[in-house]
Amino acid sequence: MKILLKIIAGGILVFGMNSCNEDTILDLTPINNISIDAAFSSPSLIESSINGMYNAAAIGQYNSTDPNAGRGYVWGAAFVQQNEARGEDAVNTQTFYQLTYQSTYDAGTANNVYYWIDGYRLINRCNLVIDGVTGAVAKGIITQAVANDYIGQAKFLRAITHFELLAQFARPYNFSVGATHLGIPYREIGIDTQAEIDSELLKPRNTVAECYTKIIADLNDAETLITNTTLTKASKKAAIAFKTRVYLHKRDWDNVINEGLKLNGGYTLTATPSGPFANSYSNTESIFSILHSSTLNPGVNAALASQFKRRLLIGISPIIWRDPSWLVDDKRRDETPATGMVFTSGGVKYTNKYRDDVNYTDAAPIIRYAEVVLNMAEAYARKSTPDLTSALTRLNSVRNRSLALPLTQAYTALSFPTAKTMVGAILKERRIEFLLEGRRWNDIIRLQNDDMFPIDGIPAKVASGNPAASAYTLGTPYTGPYGEAAIPSSDKRVLWPIPLLETTNNPTLLAQQNPGW
Repeated sequence: MKILLKIIAGGILVFGMNSCNEDTILDLTPINNISIDAAFSSPSLIESSINGMYNAAAIGQYNSTDPNAGRGYVWGAAFVQQNEARGEDAVNTQTFYQLTYQSTYDAGTANNVYYWIDGYRLINRCNLVIDGVTGAVAKGIITQAVANDYIGQAKFLRAITHFELLAQFARPYNFSVGATHLGIPYREIGIDTQAEIDSELLKPRNTVAECYTKIIADLNDAETLITNTTLTKASKKAAIAFKTRVYLHKRDWDNVINEGLKLNGGYTLTATPSGPFANSYSNTESIFSILHSSTLNPGVNAALASQFKRRLLIGISPIIWRDPSWLVDDKRRDETPATGMVFTSGGVKYTNKYRDDVNYTDAAPIIRYAEVVLNMAEAYARKSTPDLTSALTRLNSVRNRSLALPLTQAYTALSFPTAKTMVGAILKERRIEFLLEGRRWNDIIRLQNDDMFPIDGIPAKVASGNPAASAYTLGTPYTGPYGEAAIPSSDKRVLWPIPLLETTNNPTLLAQQNPGW
């Protein structure tokens, strides 16, 4: 069995795809093929392997043998589009993401199937990197210090990718007491032999609790091991920041705060809300972003500016546009040509966060400091003994930079006298601040069964297609019509099915398919 490592872009293996000799290993036509052993035989080849790991995160492979035909799964661009199309604050204007938007997918829907496949391709690449650099240290090719940095980066990507897959294929942490319900398989073996394939095919889904334990362990290791400090590769601070997201989903409020406090002084919010997007590679707020360049991007079918600006596939929904909490003169409504946060085309509102619709060089924003701040604000408000002062300070720090008149428009202690009202304001601010950044579905799924602001399944949405310009008229909240009815939490469609491509050849996961699929 010939095992190939794709140095420049893409993945290596898909679990459970027929026989070893043919489909189990994707024998692609990469830019540069090299055996697993050779890939870690010199410092320069090892560095290329690390770059290949990030390229796989940025582009994915989708269903093609063309290394440039990926759809940006799972961290390059498609996670933004899929997570927004699952929620109600985006509006699907064309057919590209219609199946996701309308929840009419099934176990064979390509955009959902390759979310899983490219996710596990990336995870396997991370595992092979960990194995490869560990072996390189034993052979004296690189030092342990260099290997630790690489291992930490691989564990970071492994952790956040499992976490992202959990959000699509498993119920949230608080669905059962102790989170004992099924999560996803947490794969920690780099597969390059038939025996490893056979072993992994027997591996069942871990429980959600087990997945969270492993995710946090990987992020803790990443925090300890990584020495890289660049924005477009995993850093120690990125691991810390991402832990605030994980602990928020786990409802571990104290640890959200503890991790967030570690970043005090390390980052600052940009002066204006457009700061992280005006220069997505050099600003004080972005913590971890995925690199895209004119020669390395997911292309017209996935690049952020292609989808959101050039092709206008996903717009801003009137539901959030007309929300009274979003003030009329908020700077996040700015439509100044070229530099504003929003633009209008055909009467529909679109985001201008992703601006390079020629070369597609916008970084994919994975996590920025504004999220850490709002994670901490929510945790302070939700503690058993709420700290509403600390919550208000952090909420205002994000919101005030967008206000036309912060001295008079800022929230005060009287604005939210209870923990519940404070949490409600923070949740609304998240919808406005992170609009069309891929954050909405994560909040929808974690708020299922919430004690303060529960969301039941998938919220109702405006109809797929271009809303009338009049639907965006400010002054009153949007009250309908809703072309897409709400889907209750009991409905199978709240979770994506494990792909048929996987379950057809993986009897273990076939027996653990999500209910109803």
